[in-house]
Amino acid sequence: MDVDGLLVELFGRVREHVEEVVEGLDPADLVVQPEPGSNPIGWTIWHLTRVQDHHVSELVERDQVWVEHGWATRFGLTTADPDDNGWGHTAEQVAALRPESGRVLLDYYTAVEHRTLDLLASTTAADLDRVVDRRWDPPVTLGVRLVSIADDDIQHAGQAAYVKGLLGRR
Repeated sequence: MDVDGLLVELFGRVREHVEEVVEGLDPADLVVQPEPGSNPIGWTIWHLTRVQDHHVSELVERDQVWVEHGWATRFGLTTADPDDNGWGHTAEQVAALRPESGRVLLDYYTAVEHRTLDLLASTTAADLDRVVDRRWDPPVTLGVRLVSIADDDIQHAGQAAYVKGLLGRR
């Protein structure tokens, strides 16, 4: 298996997790907080997608899908702030995010995934050592960034799946 095939397989797992989590949920389920101050499924899936969108768009030097395609209103937000990916959100900001459906979560993830797959299709093993972010010590390579994105996505998808399991106990 070549490196792009390996990475496509890895990111394909993220898609599977996202699909499994949102399947069968209605808009009300997407905003349920299992405990006050905790993150609901809709916010968690939005967040993992926003982080991937932010990082991949930076890697391919394009505006984020979030901004290019005006997704904010479909999530109950008035502006598509490219710097807002959920990090540091207050309880009020978490509660303000209201995806109109599970379908919109999947559609946004799919749009970001297409950009990610385009990047992966042109990635070679040699590309993985290219430094893409010098703000860290040591500087971050493309390989490390891709692993970081996938790891973050899989962790958040697992958190959302856990919350979905709690919904069944209500």
